[in-house]
Amino acid sequence: MTKKPLIISTDPGIDDIAAMTISLFADELDVRMIVPTWGNVALEYTLQNALDLEKFLHTKVPVVVGANQPLVAPKISAASVHGKTGIAGYEFEKADRSLIKPGLAATLMAEEIKNSPEKVTLLGIGPLTDFALLFKQYPEVKDNVEQIVIMGGNIGRGNHSPLAEYNIAGDPEAAQVVFHSSLPIKVAPLEIGNKAHLLPDQMTKVKECGEVGDMLYALFSHIHEPDGDPHIKIYDPTAVGILLHPEMFTMKKANVEIELRGQFTYGASVINFMDQEHANAEIATDVDLEKFAKWFIDSIEKADQGRE
Repeated sequence: MTKKPLIISTDPGIDDIAAMTISLFADELDVRMIVPTWGNVALEYTLQNALDLEKFLHTKVPVVVGANQPLVAPKISAASVHGKTGIAGYEFEKADRSLIKPGLAATLMAEEIKNSPEKVTLLGIGPLTDFALLFKQYPEVKDNVEQIVIMGGNIGRGNHSPLAEYNIAGDPEAAQVVFHSSLPIKVAPLEIGNKAHLLPDQMTKVKECGEVGDMLYALFSHIHEPDGDPHIKIYDPTAVGILLHPEMFTMKKANVEIELRGQFTYGASVINFMDQEHANAEIATDVDLEKFAKWFIDSIEKADQGRE
């Protein structure tokens, strides 16, 4: 089986930790590079969290330092949800910086993509700043990118503002650049993360998946959703699910534009299912919850076995 080469842009973040863990041990994926960016919390924390996770998992994927702020927008934070360092609830052993590959993220990503014999998939589970910089500075890389899979955007109401989802609201201008890249894009919007929750008995099964399960159980138990919803929402892993098992999802084509000027709607994802002529993305509109929960738990178990 040929593995899909993958570059992950991430802002860990509790659910990012789960998405990276699954990706690093998925048989179908060859994670070439992890690019922590500012997002849920500041870059100094997201970078350290990515390094700490790799130390915990005993993996050696190069880590590239991503953007420390949005292109234009004022920086926002989700520390109230994820804790000050982004990973409230679990103390990782602190990693050194030996996995960091020095250089600018856009340049290093461009080199990786251009030198890859197979087309590379981009997974964006934080603000899309680094992918926007990549496409602006090295537009030629698009020829060797297979697709972009994003967790972000919202069909209806938002979770950062009434009409904007956090990852897109973090850098709306970057998101607009990515959606206008003319590349195949698949999106796990906020609604899919809201639906793809785990119930307490399923969380208990996660906890039973060895040390990796313990770690994720501790992290997910400390998420504080702004609306106080007790369900454990699994946002970022839904994007990995779309990449590996699209059959678990109902996908619909749509034209996606990002609102950049509205006083109350800045950062909103305008997902227009009626405009098929200008469709630039496929949006997940439903998920088979039973299959997703089983896949998620199986993936954590696999990661735990692979780590040893």
